[in-house]
Amino acid sequence: MEVPNKLIPVEDAPGEFVINVGPQHPSTHGVLRLRVKLDGEQILDIEPHLGYIHRGIEKMSESLGYKQFIYLTSRMDYLSAHMNNQACSLIIEKGLQIEIPERAKVIRLLMIELQRLASHQLWWGSAGLDMGAVSPFFFAFREREQILEIFEETCGTRLTMNYITPGGVMNDLHPTFVKTVKTLIKQFKENIHEYDKLLTGNIIFQKRTQDVGVLSKELAISLGATGPVGRASGISCDVRKLHPYDGYEKLDFKEIVMTKGDSFTRYLVRIEEMKQSMHIIDQLIDNIPEGDCRVKTKAVIRLPEGEYYQRVETARGELGVYIVSDGNKSPYRIKYRTPNFSNLGALQYIAKGSKIGDLVAIMATLDLIIPDIDR
Repeated sequence: MEVPNKLIPVEDAPGEFVINVGPQHPSTHGVLRLRVKLDGEQILDIEPHLGYIHRGIEKMSESLGYKQFIYLTSRMDYLSAHMNNQACSLIIEKGLQIEIPERAKVIRLLMIELQRLASHQLWWGSAGLDMGAVSPFFFAFREREQILEIFEETCGTRLTMNYITPGGVMNDLHPTFVKTVKTLIKQFKENIHEYDKLLTGNIIFQKRTQDVGVLSKELAISLGATGPVGRASGISCDVRKLHPYDGYEKLDFKEIVMTKGDSFTRYLVRIEEMKQSMHIIDQLIDNIPEGDCRVKTKAVIRLPEGEYYQRVETARGELGVYIVSDGNKSPYRIKYRTPNFSNLGALQYIAKGSKIGDLVAIMATLDLIIPDIDR
């Protein structure tokens, strides 16, 4: 079988060759294939190839009712399942002009910030692991496991919770919720200095990430990068601040924006965001209103004809949900604007000129979840 010329070293550039990173590779954290063109160890070009985990979630959503399609979104960015469900619930509530109880709003925010913590903890542990540091992975799972147990008590499951629904939340909090959350936050505040001791202040980790994979503010804006990736490049893009929802406007927290835009800065943004999430939880945990946790909605929901859009801030950036309704029991058209798809676009620009070893560090700090890209 003849081998295509583009896959072998060319005569006028004998050092150039092409390798595949993925679709099954530990550092891609999922079935992502990168076609990497190299000159020795230096990256000349990267071409991402998607579709290995495409499940047609958008088209499946259009065949289901408004209460049903929400559960599919838990499978996109599965580390932001609560946020995905919230975005879909908010857009339906907006279309039906439903005001949910204050208790439901507070419960939603508590669950979401706990999930942001759990997501960032998994990212922190796996980022260290990608670069050869084994211990952080076990330290990260110490607190993350407690959060998942809290989810399991109230939601019945640990990953794809399907807990936030149109009208509020599926069921009320577990009786021990407040106590266990307070214990968790107290413990995490006492232990977070270990994150700095193990990685932030580690000279090897710093050398692997500082001035590596620099994403300029202009390029980040052009690519539509959001979340910690965008904020590390100087973009103010936190949806919780710019377009508050479910009561974020009542809370005191900082939007973490830095300007250097390298891999280390993206790391620092997420570390600081964990501290802000704990600060938000501190404000809410002793102030959960009494009352109902949801309002009743019809068994079959029909949105009035029109176009609707809702955005939320997931652990990786802005998730947008766009619905066109023709008045029937299923959406006429659904489009998901996912943060991971936009953030992946930065990879081929910021990795050029780097070493192949730097590619792992860059991908670790982009924190990609591949099913959120393919959908």
